[in-house]
Amino acid sequence: MATKGKAPDFILFITVMMLLSIGIIMVFSSSSYYAMFPPFNNPFHFLLRQLVSAAIGVFVMGFMVKYDYRQLKRWSRYLLVVAFAMLLAVLTPLGESRLGAQRWLNLGFYSFQPTELVKFCLIVFSAYALSIKKDKIQNFMEGVLPFLLLAGGAGVLILLEPDLGTAVTLVGTIFIMLFAAGAKLFHLAAVGMAGVGAVMAAIFSEEYRYQRFMAFLNPEKDPSGAGWHILNSLMSIGSGGLLGTGLGQGRHSKFLYLPERQTDFIFAVIGEELGFIGGALVIVLFILFIWRGFKIAITAPDSFGSLLAAGIVSGIGLQAIINIGVVTSTLPVTGITLPFVSFGGTSLVFTLMGVGVLLNISRYITPK
Repeated sequence: MATKGKAPDFILFITVMMLLSIGIIMVFSSSSYYAMFPPFNNPFHFLLRQLVSAAIGVFVMGFMVKYDYRQLKRWSRYLLVVAFAMLLAVLTPLGESRLGAQRWLNLGFYSFQPTELVKFCLIVFSAYALSIKKDKIQNFMEGVLPFLLLAGGAGVLILLEPDLGTAVTLVGTIFIMLFAAGAKLFHLAAVGMAGVGAVMAAIFSEEYRYQRFMAFLNPEKDPSGAGWHILNSLMSIGSGGLLGTGLGQGRHSKFLYLPERQTDFIFAVIGEELGFIGGALVIVLFILFIWRGFKIAITAPDSFGSLLAAGIVSGIGLQAIINIGVVTSTLPVTGITLPFVSFGGTSLVFTLMGVGVLLNISRYITPK
């Protein structure tokens, strides 16, 4: 029998708290100089907002640590409806456009990016549906195709915002959950090849994505245009050396050469100001998080808990891999934040909520 009331995974908790602490420090370090000028006129603008988001996120995480994850089963269908309703609402006049992308839902008194909640909702539903269809998972039509249509439908709506990075993360997460549920490798391999083709089609279907992809292959060809992000990111990381320039002393982030310094490219600021050691520490912490998360998934007391844990850790892990890959020019540029570290209230709150579920599952694992 699983042990109720067992202490949650301490290593996972400490790892997340370390990443969160690094994120708060780096958000302030990367944004304070920029925030001194209009329209903010306050060097603490981004820091204060991140602290509020972190406080809310930690509170929600604490609640989910106490909330029996098995109760999420009864909410799974409703969460699926909520997920698609929000994705459709973003594309209506309720959606708010920023920097050429309509990814925010404006409720009048508050606007937020619903894709973060959508990912959680789809993971919960997929974990529940896969746990009750274990005997059909090796049948492509009944066990794999429905989840591909589910992920594909959500992915298309996210692409319309447009947000290729989040769409790839979501579809990749469902793909890993199918693997964890026991789908045939042949089916997954075929799906993976089709997925690569779909991503390439999405890249070449939009001019700005095509330019970003070509800049990824040869950023020096257009250093002041499509290659600007990559080149300044690499210069930021390279100028940090082993120990870094020191907090707040990064020239590329301080003097605005580096775009989106407190969000998408915050890892470049870490590389510049904390050096190779700081960047390596962040990567090691994410590896530790993924290891502990999948350990919880493997040892979970039931299939729903196992698939739910696998989905949560996969979603966060894939997002971290894509973000760091973009910043280090290992992957083409796409707008996706670094979990726990980047500035962003919605992302931080719902990511910490997922961690709370992970920690709750770890409480029910029977000690060996």
